[in-house]
Amino acid sequence: MAVQKVGVVGCGLMGSGIAQVCAQAGFQTFVREISGELVEKGLKGIEKNLARLVEKGTLTEAGKGEISGRLRGVTALEELKGCDVILEAIIEQLPAKRELFAVLDGLCPAHTIFASNTSSLTITEIAAATKRPQRFVGLHFFNPVPVMKLIEVVRTIATDPAVYEEMVAFGAKLGKTPVRANDGGGFIVNRLLVPYLLDAIRALEEGVGSVVDIDTSMKLGCGYPMGPFTLLDFVGLDTTLYISQIMFDEFKEKRFAAPPLLKRMVLAGWHGKKSGRGFYDYADPANPKPMNL
Repeated sequence: MAVQKVGVVGCGLMGSGIAQVCAQAGFQTFVREISGELVEKGLKGIEKNLARLVEKGTLTEAGKGEISGRLRGVTALEELKGCDVILEAIIEQLPAKRELFAVLDGLCPAHTIFASNTSSLTITEIAAATKRPQRFVGLHFFNPVPVMKLIEVVRTIATDPAVYEEMVAFGAKLGKTPVRANDGGGFIVNRLLVPYLLDAIRALEEGVGSVVDIDTSMKLGCGYPMGPFTLLDFVGLDTTLYISQIMFDEFKEKRFAAPPLLKRMVLAGWHGKKSGRGFYDYADPANPKPMNL
């Protein structure tokens, strides 16, 4: 089955980015949010992204119009029932995802493939809410979606091999580099990244080095584009804590256990760049200062 129509549920930061790359790849794309205001906000964000591409000369004005013409914002899930693939990018909570897919399962024809953009939950526990686990995969994009080239294509023990190969090919059609991952908390990237970030916090707690020195060491010593604390602030300390708790619940391994400092910072409302404070103070966003922790 050739994918022609794509549905995206969620038009926030990740969902709007996914909808954008789908429309850019030539797919008729329906993106759903719970209100007209949120749909409009998401579509305006996509328009701004496309306008920047026109300014840079990487997209023509005519091309921008064609991409926008392939995008349609909707508020009713029923509008997605004609889609060949539906990608979910809603809140990272299992009950909400299971409820969504249970409804979609009753609306969509048997050929529709379901995919979740979850970064930490297992695909199997989401797919169990449907009667089509064989047509369910994970498609984990990275932020910002239009820029980041990687996509993790996740299979469960129930995923039909033909469906899986179709979704690997679909990821490539979106201009991404697909990597094949088996279902398990964190998949490949977060399985390796989260323990690294948590270990950096533990190193800070133990006095191994300062925030700046640890960041600088990993940038210059390992060639990383940013240090662990800068990355933590970018991802969100609350998001990192939530993911670590999910992964610890699954694996029961110390490397996934959240350090006390991370818990205290989240309780204090220091969530990173988005809240203005994390491991750095962003009162002057152009010149963040390390916090005295």
